[in-house]
Amino acid sequence: MIAIFVASLAAPSESRDKIDYGAMLSQANEGKVDKVKVNNTNGRITGQLTDGTKFSTTGPIPLPDDDSALLLAKVSELEFSTPQANVFWTLIPYLLPIVLLIGFFVWMQRRAQGQVGNIMSIGRSKAKAYNTERPKTTFADVAGYSGVKQEVREVVDFLRFPDRFSQIGARTPKGVLLVGPPGTGKTLIARAVAGEAGVPFLSVTGSDFMEMFVGVGASRVRDLFDTARKLGRAIIFVDEIDSIGRKRGAGLGGGHDEREQTLNQMLSEMDGFEATEGIVMMAATNRPDILDPALLRPGRFDRQVVVPLPELDDRIEILKVHTKGKRIAPDVDVTIVARGTPGMSGADLSNLVNEAALFAVRAGDDQVRMRHFDEARDRVMMGQRRESLVLSEREKQLTAYHEAGHAVTATVLPTADPIHKVTILPIGMALGVTQQLPAEERHSYDQIYLEERLIVFMGGRMAEELVFGVVSTGANNDLVSATELARKMVREWGMSDRIGPMAWGSQGMVFLGEDLMHTRDYSDETARVIDEEVEKVLRGMETRCRDLLIEHRNALDLVARALLEHETIDGAEVSRLIKIGDGTGGGGSTTLPLATNTPNRPLSSLPAPPPLPPVPLPPNPTTEPAPGVPLRFDDPLQG
Repeated sequence: MIAIFVASLAAPSESRDKIDYGAMLSQANEGKVDKVKVNNTNGRITGQLTDGTKFSTTGPIPLPDDDSALLLAKVSELEFSTPQANVFWTLIPYLLPIVLLIGFFVWMQRRAQGQVGNIMSIGRSKAKAYNTERPKTTFADVAGYSGVKQEVREVVDFLRFPDRFSQIGARTPKGVLLVGPPGTGKTLIARAVAGEAGVPFLSVTGSDFMEMFVGVGASRVRDLFDTARKLGRAIIFVDEIDSIGRKRGAGLGGGHDEREQTLNQMLSEMDGFEATEGIVMMAATNRPDILDPALLRPGRFDRQVVVPLPELDDRIEILKVHTKGKRIAPDVDVTIVARGTPGMSGADLSNLVNEAALFAVRAGDDQVRMRHFDEARDRVMMGQRRESLVLSEREKQLTAYHEAGHAVTATVLPTADPIHKVTILPIGMALGVTQQLPAEERHSYDQIYLEERLIVFMGGRMAEELVFGVVSTGANNDLVSATELARKMVREWGMSDRIGPMAWGSQGMVFLGEDLMHTRDYSDETARVIDEEVEKVLRGMETRCRDLLIEHRNALDLVARALLEHETIDGAEVSRLIKIGDGTGGGGSTTLPLATNTPNRPLSSLPAPPPLPPVPLPPNPTTEPAPGVPLRFDDPLQG
């Protein structure tokens, strides 16, 4: 209807001159009108003059008898017409409300059907099928992790050559559980398995099974396995399976009924299909300790593949992958970058490369250079510098000696991790940072290393006490870390002669059902002995730290003065200053390393160490976080 109406409006009309009705009668009386056509319905009058000019006008309905007689007498061609009205246009005012009402009811019906359809489809699986035939990811896209690839290659061989296994009577694992820290590439490895095998890959997360309606999770599990069976050979991958696979009946108030029903259905489906169907279940989690034992038994997830943090060789390969497609300068050595990033996962390394590229863009360089990687590593591991925070002179001196205490103890102790960088610039949540990087990959820690680590923790507090005669709140983070480490040495690792070779373990979390009925498995007397031994360890390391700083007091002053002047120094400069302070510096050099573009000056030209009297600090602790040794991401000693 709208189209017809628009078409009628847009139809071309004949061009005519509009004249007055009286003027038309006058011209007709004078004999100047040749043709006239009168519409009796709307009073429209059209015609043509004797000179060929066409005109139009509107007259009364009906025409007066005198006017009609005049036109009959004076016009050669006179025509009266009475056109019939269009039935369609006549009915439109009556049909339009009915059509609108019918359309409204049709829209309401379709909307109701859609809501019913959504409710009926709520039990369908939300799994995503990648490429239906095969994902494009292969083992070549997974850098490093050669051991993990070898573990899962049997799954690929089974999906590609099932007859080879059936002929000898071998049975491939029905389920493979990938266990590892976040960011290590567990999902990527699962997709690579599907890509190598050339089978569809169904990916779903554990949270996709949970819904507000009862029974939806179990229904989605059934639909997921039905979809996999229709595909023939396929891989089902459940990411973050710990969200539905937690221990049943654990935690405060019992278990979650809906989650447990979903887990029961998954257990039934995994135990119900045969391996010859060509369906392999893969899952990933970083919390295998909270999974239900029934889920891990043989016949379900009967193989666990650990995907650890990458080692040095793996990090080199990962960095090579992430630097592809980026304009990397020739001075960048990925081996050096990999050595300086222990404990970083694949996701961390990807973020590191991206941060380095961002630093290059900010600096206006057209290539990513090695200094950009250094800045990006400091940004990731130490935090962002707080430009707006301004320290007073006394706070700078306290912070400088605090960080110098950490740096001196970490340098002179034989097994402590080497110093990478020391700064008194406020970075992240700390007023100053002493960063250590291990010289080599560590997988176990002996008692000597742990004791020297405690001494490094105590270095900042002891330096403040030795120089200023007071201690500040800056040692808060150091004391927390030292106490936690000492307690683990005594209670869990058997490094106390009085406690003996016993491990009491840490207290479990109530929501996991570990310590709902009890809080510890040793007596009050044993707890008192543990506290005494922890105090004995900390007191002993405090004494050793004090003696160490007294012995290297000159080196402590030199490092603190260098920090006050330059704000940031690296590990090589710390070692050089300690040699100067101890009188073992090469050639007897007595100059401090200065900032870039500043000539070295002799020590005599520098101000002496600040002879500040013991001034008590304010009674209220500062709200600023304490400077201290940052915890590395790969440090397994921290809880």
